[in-house]
Amino acid sequence: MKIRFLIIINVLWSAVAFAQHGGMAMKMGDASSQKRLPFFTKIGKRDIYHLYIADTTVNYTGKQRPAMAINGSIPAPTLTFTEGDTAEIYVHNQMMMETSIHWHGLILPNRYDGVSYLTTSPVKAGETHLYKFPLVQNGTYWYHSHTMTQQQSGMYGAFIIHKKEEVAKPNYTLLLSDWIDENPEQVQRSLHNATDWYGIRKGSTQNYLEAVKEGHFKTKVTNEWKRMMAMDVSDVAYDRFFSNGKVENQASQFKAGDKVRLHIVNGGSSTYFWLKYAGGKITVVANDGEDVQPVEVDRLIIAVAETYDVVVTIPKNGSYEFLATPEDRTKYTSLWLGSGEKHAAARLPKLKYFEGMKMMNGMMAMNGDMKEMDGMVMNNQVMDMNTVMYPEITGDAKPNSSTATMKNMPGMDMGGGSSKDKGMASMDMGSNSSTDIVTLNYGMLKATKPTTLPNGPTKLLRFDLTGNMNRYVWTINNKTVSEADKILIKQGENVRIILYNNTMMRHPMHLHGHYFRVLNGQGEYAPLKNTLDIMPMERDTIEFRATESGDWFFHCHILYHMMSGMGRIFSYENSPPNPEIADPAQAIKKIYADDQHFYATAKLGLESNGSDATASIANTRWKISTLWHLGLNDTKGYESETMVGRYFGQMQWLYAYGGFDYHYKREPIGEKNLFGQVSNKNNRHTVVAGVAYTLPMLFVADARIDGNGKLRFQLGRDDIPLTSRLRFTVMGNTDKEYAVGFRYIMTKYFSLSTHYDSDMGLGGGLTLTY
Repeated sequence: MKIRFLIIINVLWSAVAFAQHGGMAMKMGDASSQKRLPFFTKIGKRDIYHLYIADTTVNYTGKQRPAMAINGSIPAPTLTFTEGDTAEIYVHNQMMMETSIHWHGLILPNRYDGVSYLTTSPVKAGETHLYKFPLVQNGTYWYHSHTMTQQQSGMYGAFIIHKKEEVAKPNYTLLLSDWIDENPEQVQRSLHNATDWYGIRKGSTQNYLEAVKEGHFKTKVTNEWKRMMAMDVSDVAYDRFFSNGKVENQASQFKAGDKVRLHIVNGGSSTYFWLKYAGGKITVVANDGEDVQPVEVDRLIIAVAETYDVVVTIPKNGSYEFLATPEDRTKYTSLWLGSGEKHAAARLPKLKYFEGMKMMNGMMAMNGDMKEMDGMVMNNQVMDMNTVMYPEITGDAKPNSSTATMKNMPGMDMGGGSSKDKGMASMDMGSNSSTDIVTLNYGMLKATKPTTLPNGPTKLLRFDLTGNMNRYVWTINNKTVSEADKILIKQGENVRIILYNNTMMRHPMHLHGHYFRVLNGQGEYAPLKNTLDIMPMERDTIEFRATESGDWFFHCHILYHMMSGMGRIFSYENSPPNPEIADPAQAIKKIYADDQHFYATAKLGLESNGSDATASIANTRWKISTLWHLGLNDTKGYESETMVGRYFGQMQWLYAYGGFDYHYKREPIGEKNLFGQVSNKNNRHTVVAGVAYTLPMLFVADARIDGNGKLRFQLGRDDIPLTSRLRFTVMGNTDKEYAVGFRYIMTKYFSLSTHYDSDMGLGGGLTLTY
């Protein structure tokens, strides 16, 4: 009786709240002062949730760090529903900034999709927003913030929709995520400024000393000759990886013989995870919420934002590890299924980065484009080009005997393809190759029912995924979201997109509010997905029926790639006004502001012979910079420059600029530069215009002319990686100025440094980097 009484009170309380809200999406002030309503209430077919978003602090690494939690939890609580019901979710924002919630993978009215300023008004500080939509599907989904970098701070949770007549079976929801103690906004700034601090932390700098030791000096030189920086498979050095908020989690309720269905969500901001199970095979039964015909594998990689449902068996009494390893293999996170003696899964060994670098050297043209191989079509993950880096596949042979190359690679059946990594058999993988590991790829996914689109006009789009790591620019067809027009589509059209990945990174491309077919050789049983992992050099085709209205986002789901501009907006023609967006013209400017953002960087040298410094703010195309060289007295010289410039081209090798240059140095009058012009370094204050171009080996050639007609040509390079932490810098110009220096990196922000400068002489001290 007591339980029934509590349930009745709970229902009445939520009913009163619903009546007060008027059953509509609306805003209410001062959420922080409101009495908390029950987390979950069910009234008939209405599933009512109240989510409270608040700032918090966490301690995952021994240090207190700020974070964002939903109902006091990271990850956010799992929301469960039944297909056919109606979701009513009240989001109460108790933070001092605006926020949003996107319901990832759900088919729902445009106004509730949850992208601030595009489909849904942001939830302002102290306000509440109601998201109300019918549940027209079932499966494994998730929800997360779509505002700035809030997802990285803890705003993500699982969203499970059960089938109407679902038979009760052992199941468990597993949400994988990544965590970094650093402020995510600082992570984004650092990535845009090409710091290699994350590479230092992960041991992936691929420096010259390491190249010599591993017999890959030529590989390193070739890499830099093609103007590539050190290779990595992920951008950020994370402090922790989590299974439902813990590095190691335990699900002891399962016993021998249980076939457990795992609802797996990759809620990471930028981490792909390799999945393997100590208890045997993994049977994949659903992807992105949609059932697929069961396929048995040894392992699979789950892309950022993807979901998989898999079935694993507890073979006998004991606890069996379901291991998730980040793609860069720096750490791991585990779920232990069952109780008793622990049975661990084998750890994945360190990647062979120089083998990957050697492969990329063969794939990359001098202009930065990826070179497609004659007679070979790559798609649907069937040919994993990173296989050359996997010791568990290729063996841990010495570099000289593991000469993986791209030569003589035959075409493959890319529709269905080989289900094993040995599909790259024509590559010399060394003598210890393993051909027994069955790895899932998209070519193996087959829908449980026909997915063919109805007849109708077809709109064909071609998207080349473009960008470069040097300046952390991520685009589609060399344009960011703000630089491209919305793509107009019509209801009733079939939209087909051919995607080609012209970058060295994987990209998980997500379409809001729709499912698309992946044309993978399975004919009318092509699988339905909402997120597509596309590997370097792959060309994949997807298609969807245009059945909605309004504007919908299509973007890379690596958080920092999305914020940098890799996306497009699909806009249905003749859509009715969105009541959530009162001023569309102003709202779209908010969307465009993400990839137009300027990021600051600075480097300040404080040494015994004076001070050198550079500082700039830059975005995707533009940069405003200043520098100074201050000697200890006027015989050593003082110089300051301030410039404004723009980068050109897809790889942005070319930079044109103009500005003002001041230089004073007491020196003999009449000294000439290498062009025979009388130097004006003793008292120069003039406007300057010039161009800089990044040459092979990453040297920068800089040619300029000043307002007095004086010419200067300069050649130099900063931070050549001699060892993991030791950097070498060299510069010389036609004004007979030159400098050489070393910098030993202690922390992200502090280095020991020394340099010799033709004006200032020899000195040593500290360099501060921001």
